[in-house]
Amino acid sequence: MGCVVAIDAGTTGVRALAVDEQGEVVDLAYRELTQHYPRPGWVEHDAGEIWDLVAGTLGELAGRLRDAGETVAAVGITNQRETAVAWDRRSGRPLHRAIVWQDRRTAARCAELREQGQLDLVRRTTGLVLDPYFSATKFEWLLGTGGVAEQAAAGALALGTVDSWILWRLTGGPGGPDGGRRAGAGDAVFATDVTNAARTLLFDIGAVRWSEELCALFGIPAGSLPEVRPSCGELGRVDGGAVPALAGVKVCGMAGDQQAALFGQACFDPGLTKVTYGTGSFVLMSTGAERPLPGDGVVATVAWDLGEHAGARPRVGYALEGSTFASGAAIQWLRDGLGLFTEAAEVEPLATSVPDAGGVTVVPAFTGLGSPWWDAGARGLVTGITRGTGRAQLARAVVEAMAFQVRDMVDAMTSATGTGCRQLRADGGAAVMDLLLQLQADQLQAPVVRPRCTESTALGAATLAGLAAGVWGSLDELAALWKPGAERTPAVGPELADLAYAAWLRAVDRSGGWAQG
Repeated sequence: MGCVVAIDAGTTGVRALAVDEQGEVVDLAYRELTQHYPRPGWVEHDAGEIWDLVAGTLGELAGRLRDAGETVAAVGITNQRETAVAWDRRSGRPLHRAIVWQDRRTAARCAELREQGQLDLVRRTTGLVLDPYFSATKFEWLLGTGGVAEQAAAGALALGTVDSWILWRLTGGPGGPDGGRRAGAGDAVFATDVTNAARTLLFDIGAVRWSEELCALFGIPAGSLPEVRPSCGELGRVDGGAVPALAGVKVCGMAGDQQAALFGQACFDPGLTKVTYGTGSFVLMSTGAERPLPGDGVVATVAWDLGEHAGARPRVGYALEGSTFASGAAIQWLRDGLGLFTEAAEVEPLATSVPDAGGVTVVPAFTGLGSPWWDAGARGLVTGITRGTGRAQLARAVVEAMAFQVRDMVDAMTSATGTGCRQLRADGGAAVMDLLLQLQADQLQAPVVRPRCTESTALGAATLAGLAAGVWGSLDELAALWKPGAERTPAVGPELADLAYAAWLRAVDRSGGWAQG
């Protein structure tokens, strides 16, 4: 039936990947995305650049597939979540830089809403917390300070996450300085899927629809929001003017990056848990068809909606999730901010050159702390420095921090569900580090498994699309594609692990509350 192409529009770059019927990545194109930091705590992307990278990587990959005689059965989309994009549907012109999920400019607004007693409504309806991480206060800022209200008044405003922006452009939405309207551009699809909608603070995850009450609370005109579709099912067709080599191919799957990784890791049954070590670290635990109550410090979310392709499985799946904001970002800080090495791959040999961190603890709260602390005012901290502290100790402390942050989230999920973690499936760029997997197994006192294919996010988008297109017939067939690679089991007992973790908790306590607003 041909391969499936996945678009993975991440925080630091955009990938296009081809996945064959055995679930193997057979080709890949990648381009880096520019980061903009206009003020402390603010993080922005250029939406036009995101689309250019999507079109460029897709065109490069599709050209190679065509030259090799390969056909493409379907396209799937996965994306950095919560990032807010505003554009004019008449011209396709982005109206402001995209406000990235890491951005903290609305921290004071979130605090104000908590003081007004709105947290219970938000938790009850969305499963989330009031934090600038999520999209609604970003949309609200764009409508106010961001200056997009004029388009809203004219009925031309589109407010969406990165997935809806890509889908709209991919299916024929106009773009460019002059609008660049093409023939057939009126067929462009303005839609999102349930997993991305569930991360906006505007979506009722029980009723599976936009919440009128929350739209009113944040002042978001419902007409500016995309239609919500299942994660698995035909969304539209690639427009020939957008990516000529894929003209007419169906777009059949879409999910936020962490839900896509959960799907790609074949965590279909309740209790199965994955971690993605990316720019941040993200832990998701499947809870099945039952919507979970959000736990203390972790949120409830929609894992996927399989639509008519669920088969004997529940159509809508749910999950508990924990999110931290700086994992790979902390390694980038060591590389770019401190100049400790020139390539990210150097961090593991540097960290393993010493037996421990020499009493050093790094809390990478560069833009606040996520789960389970949810402290927007926390800031980065290094404790335990002595005259003997060097590059290697700092590198190891950052890797240890990644493991500690995941333990924070898994412990919160265990408390919420009463079920411990029996196995953790790990993916993302940093999952290549055996040291990290070992430290993680020690902290969780459970096996940590890296699958043979660590491109779980793109694999999830591809398999969602391929399931809808008939490349695969069921979740059981997809589960059989998942193959374990490296596995690490605990090398120390719980007493030693808890001693190291106690030092982490002391440092986290000291990092809290440094920034206001």
